[in-house]
Amino acid sequence: MTKVLVIRFSSIGDIVLTTPVVRNLKEQMYGGVEIHYLTKSAYRSIVEPNPYVEYVHTIEKSTREVIDELKALDFDYIIDLHRNIRTAQVKRKLKILDFSFDKLNWKKWLWVNLGINRMPDIHIVDRYMETLKAFGIENDNRGLDFFWKEDEKDMKLTIPESHQNGFVAVSIGAAHWRKRPKQEQYVKIIQALDYPVVLLGGPSEAELGEEIARECGDLALNMAGKSSLGETAHWLKESNLVITPDTGVMHIAAALKKPIISLWAATVPEFGMYPYQNDALNKMVGATHLSKRPCSKLGTKCKYKPCKCIDEIPVQEAIDSALTQIKP
Repeated sequence: MTKVLVIRFSSIGDIVLTTPVVRNLKEQMYGGVEIHYLTKSAYRSIVEPNPYVEYVHTIEKSTREVIDELKALDFDYIIDLHRNIRTAQVKRKLKILDFSFDKLNWKKWLWVNLGINRMPDIHIVDRYMETLKAFGIENDNRGLDFFWKEDEKDMKLTIPESHQNGFVAVSIGAAHWRKRPKQEQYVKIIQALDYPVVLLGGPSEAELGEEIARECGDLALNMAGKSSLGETAHWLKESNLVITPDTGVMHIAAALKKPIISLWAATVPEFGMYPYQNDALNKMVGATHLSKRPCSKLGTKCKYKPCKCIDEIPVQEAIDSALTQIKP
């Protein structure tokens, strides 16, 4: 049996985006395959429940923590879905044939810094899948996967009576603030919908969630900072619609085949990170008239002062699309 090491160190959304590679590799590899996955320890809980992965290896900071362990396993191939200095260290030490995806960093740099768009019209998942071409493996087009930990698989949420007839999940978190709408924009959306919402985010968004809920009253249930990743996924699963910036929640919602309205600020869908193969509503909303966008590859900076990419997100367009979905 072939033994393969798949590498993606971070982060939540990016790891979810690798799930079609893992699934197709497991189901189509001639003669069978044992899949190992190398990631950061903070993301073990995302990979570990995946039934297509036999073993998960993790690091805290350095690949030196696992090199000896990996060498002893005698892998046949490496599938490098991160392609950075750390993955180069692993490949150099293991000295086996690797297949690495192209990050297109030079093309992204051209677009961000010189306004020259040479990006191909292809989703990052399909670029990930190109690493499997040598094995004759093709995309099964079943989209993304998301799996729960065993103790969260059959979790029952405590949904208040006000939200039991339906609600919109609104993600208020993002790794970088230039990807996230402002408090007043979230409030405008929620008040215009006049429909129950659940606010989702991590501990760093807990206070923002409380402030939004305070302004929106009984319409908004704040679960930001109060839910594990698995609980967040369950809230998404139970929702009628997901409104989210360009963040990991967006990709989990796509894996769950939920209707999605995604809000884009300093980054753009054309980088290939939009909701993948989601046949439900997939409305992408961003300030397309701003000629300097995209402002950065990851949403770490904005070319406008103040950040017009956020200020000029066409909130009304998002509201109109949401109303069509929840109040047809």
